[in-house]
Amino acid sequence: MSNSKLRALIVLSAAMLMTILDGSIVTVAMPAIQRDLGFTPAGLSWTVNAYLIAFGGLLLLAGRLGDLIGRKVMFLAGNVVFTAASLLAGAATGPGLLIAARFLQGVGSAMASAVVLGILVTLFTEPRERAKAIGVFSFTGAAGASIGQVLGGVLTDALSWHWIFYINVPIGVATVALAIKAVPADRGAGLAGGADVLGAILVTAGLMLGIYTVVKVEEYGWPAAHTLGLGAVSVVLLAAFLLRQATARTPLMPLRIFRSRNVSGANLVQMLTLSAMFAFQIIVALYLQKVLGYGALATGLAMLPAAVAIGGVSLFVSARLNTRFGERAVLVAGLVLLLGAMGWLTRVPVQASYAVDLLPVMLLIAGGGLVLPALTTLGMSGAKADDAGLASGLFNTTQQIGMALGVAVLSTLAASRTGVLLASGTSEAAALAGGYRLAFTVSAGLLVAALLVSLVVLRRPAPAPEPEKVPLTAL
Repeated sequence: MSNSKLRALIVLSAAMLMTILDGSIVTVAMPAIQRDLGFTPAGLSWTVNAYLIAFGGLLLLAGRLGDLIGRKVMFLAGNVVFTAASLLAGAATGPGLLIAARFLQGVGSAMASAVVLGILVTLFTEPRERAKAIGVFSFTGAAGASIGQVLGGVLTDALSWHWIFYINVPIGVATVALAIKAVPADRGAGLAGGADVLGAILVTAGLMLGIYTVVKVEEYGWPAAHTLGLGAVSVVLLAAFLLRQATARTPLMPLRIFRSRNVSGANLVQMLTLSAMFAFQIIVALYLQKVLGYGALATGLAMLPAAVAIGGVSLFVSARLNTRFGERAVLVAGLVLLLGAMGWLTRVPVQASYAVDLLPVMLLIAGGGLVLPALTTLGMSGAKADDAGLASGLFNTTQQIGMALGVAVLSTLAASRTGVLLASGTSEAAALAGGYRLAFTVSAGLLVAALLVSLVVLRRPAPAPEPEKVPLTAL
């Protein structure tokens, strides 16, 4: 890997690290934000929801615009918007200003994140080099998700909640300054190649409304008129968007991208997998604290082996295995490991031994370090150079939808089961554990579905030429 490509990879990874950190760092500071700015409990949730709705709703549009006006331009503009919004959020003196700033942060994150993978796959074209780059990129994601909550707690306790936003400013400025030279320029196809204004309105409105509906499920419930009504409107808008794309002279999202079984299949597998992995990311932490009585620090330490395992596998192992065996085979192996972890969790007791009941899960979850890089490669594999930004935006969109669905479905099922057990006279700890076990069981089912799609839909990669022998130290 040349020095110029390495610099570009560092810049792209740093930008994604900042985005992923921002998605989790806020949760720890929410009590302090509520006390300081006078948020109502319902209003406080919008510090997260405003970001998620803007981020998830604009990814697809931003990815396509990157193809049309240039992915580097979109990446730089997104980082500028995100950095400015972070400064505004840190200086917020009231709920309205903070929510507006969080929405703008989501806009900036969508603009930058939507094109990152498009830049990466067009920059790293040689299979072995691309596999290594995606492994590093996936490691950055795992690291960001792992340290976000810890860093949020440290900054909030040592300084104030304002600094969870201010910390983005120097990072954002440095990223923009370095990206100007490090990220190669590209020539977009021009807005005339896909200036579908109606399509843009339909897809943005449909995605934003859909994500809003999902994140409010926990408040209203699935059968509520609010959920069913807005969900139906969202589906109609997205269906109208697809119809528009099939008939428009210059579509915003050419439907040819779905002709690739690997692209379509990888996006579906990702949605299923990330929906399932919410059970590990959030519900395991709740189990540790609410059932086993762990404190915040003890919970972080208990889950640290999982973060190390995922990061280590994605950084040091995934690229070699993808190159040697192909992404489909590695993806299947990773899903089997994740299924083993979730299956182990379906039996967690009220009185658990960490070494017996939880440590094996933390180690098996290393399968995520195989799944994420393989999915990324497969999800971008069928995109032509002109569609790389669109494929990147689509891949990130299904990621956000999968996470949002995981939050809505699994948390609702767990809470419902817990309520039934409490009503029957079960102790609180046992009722909570029963609810969490149901969530883990459903997650295992989602992973089985992901595994079946991987085996049936995804194609085996074509045999690669025999690589020349290289020393392991070169890998």
